[in-house]
Amino acid sequence: MTTALAVLLVLFALLLPNEFGRLTPGTFARIPVEGIFGAVVLLLLPPKARRPAAVAAGVGLGVLTVLKFLDMGFRSVLSRPFDLVLDWILLDDAESFLADSVGRAGAIGVVIGVVALVLALLVLMTLAVARLSRLMARRSAVATRTVLVLGTTWMTCGALGLQIAGAPVASRTTADLVQDRADQVRAGLQDKQAFAKEAADDTFRDTPADQLLTGLRGKDVLFTFIESYGRSAFRDPVTASPVDAVLADGTSRLRKAGFSSRSAFLTSPTAGGGSWLAHSTFMSGLWIKNQQRYRSVTSSDRLTLTGAFRRARAWRTVGIMPGVTGAWPEGKFYGLDNVYDTHHLGYRGPKFSWSRVPDQYSLAAFERLEHGKPDREPLMSENILVSSHNPWAPIPKMIDWGKVGNGSVYDAIEKQGKTPEEVWKDPARVRTEYRRAIAYSLRSLISYVEKYGNENTVLVFLGDHQPVATAAGENAGRDVPITIVAHDPAVMQRISDWGWQDGLKPGASAPVWRMDEFRDRFLAAYSSRPGRR
Repeated sequence: MTTALAVLLVLFALLLPNEFGRLTPGTFARIPVEGIFGAVVLLLLPPKARRPAAVAAGVGLGVLTVLKFLDMGFRSVLSRPFDLVLDWILLDDAESFLADSVGRAGAIGVVIGVVALVLALLVLMTLAVARLSRLMARRSAVATRTVLVLGTTWMTCGALGLQIAGAPVASRTTADLVQDRADQVRAGLQDKQAFAKEAADDTFRDTPADQLLTGLRGKDVLFTFIESYGRSAFRDPVTASPVDAVLADGTSRLRKAGFSSRSAFLTSPTAGGGSWLAHSTFMSGLWIKNQQRYRSVTSSDRLTLTGAFRRARAWRTVGIMPGVTGAWPEGKFYGLDNVYDTHHLGYRGPKFSWSRVPDQYSLAAFERLEHGKPDREPLMSENILVSSHNPWAPIPKMIDWGKVGNGSVYDAIEKQGKTPEEVWKDPARVRTEYRRAIAYSLRSLISYVEKYGNENTVLVFLGDHQPVATAAGENAGRDVPITIVAHDPAVMQRISDWGWQDGLKPGASAPVWRMDEFRDRFLAAYSSRPGRR
């Protein structure tokens, strides 16, 4: 019985895929070439070397199994596999997200459980391989014949291309994973050098201050990110109609207030999470697809889009960052004169799961702290709206702007909302609550412009990335909407050749740019050049 369990455990480790979509019974009804090769090695090794080799193989199998589970998690949330070099820091973010979603005690319990499972897996896998190694040594003749039969069967199935439920009988899942990870590490090392060369090439590095952003002088320019606002908000039939209605109504209301708008799509470097990669891509004009690139660019002197406003010396530059809870040295890289994080917004209301501050409150705080001050200089702000952050429960509600106060009014709203545990029991409910969260963020922003915007207001708002696959659906892509809103027709005239579509919602045929292209296009459109001031 124990030997049978050891065989099953080893086969499970070797045949386990690293994607949930491939996790089917047929996946485990195959012959793993790695098991055949490992058995051959153990049979050929002398007795003194066999035991340490078996222990090493067991530990290695345990580590690879953990890596497969990490891949599953990363693919389901970020639509990509785990990066062995760069992604360890994200595990800390995952723990913080758990704490915000289920509480500190619940997060600690989950972490303890995961650590215990990992250790148990490593120990059990090592014991299983060691037991099988001893058994093969005692019955070497039988083991040799079995390996020959399995090896011949594997080669025959491979040559004939036999499959079970779409998966090849002749499996090499683990070997392919090891090869992929080796290629990933090699590519990461090469990417560091390639990115350094790419970052050194900056068209606007030496542009004089008096030539930067001359087409926006005297305007208040608000760059606003809406968390998880992706193309799926339009494409998914579950979410499309309600979000469409908000944008259609918003387009009409803003038009009556004298504003025009144009929209398109940007392709984000990330999906499901990693907002900071999208923010830095948008602002730096570089494709920031991993943590290594992020660290490199934020420690450099690269001119950011927001930094260009500061260099021009015609704006006060501020950031409204309710999701920032501690030190944020990147504020210097982004060229912000002042950053209002979660501790400096004056919020005295309840936490809305991960989203500590409701979007309407963040915008009201921006009005109180900066935009609404009399006799101020023009503003450039980077506003991060986080109410549409996963897990989308509970969700705030729109209230009268005059009643926002210090946020204590949200106590009753938070208590009436759903809990993450309630929402995430059902994928359909997740999609519904995602839609409601996006609609709330959009209503907050539209209402703010309608109430507090004026002839000098220029708003650029966009999503940072698509939501997780549970909300976005499989193969949703990485496109996010982007919209420019302005009262002054001259502002829109500057981008008349972009081909963007009228209104707050980009249609299916709207242009799609990579997110790193926006900085240069924007600076070129609104800065001085021959024949333009």
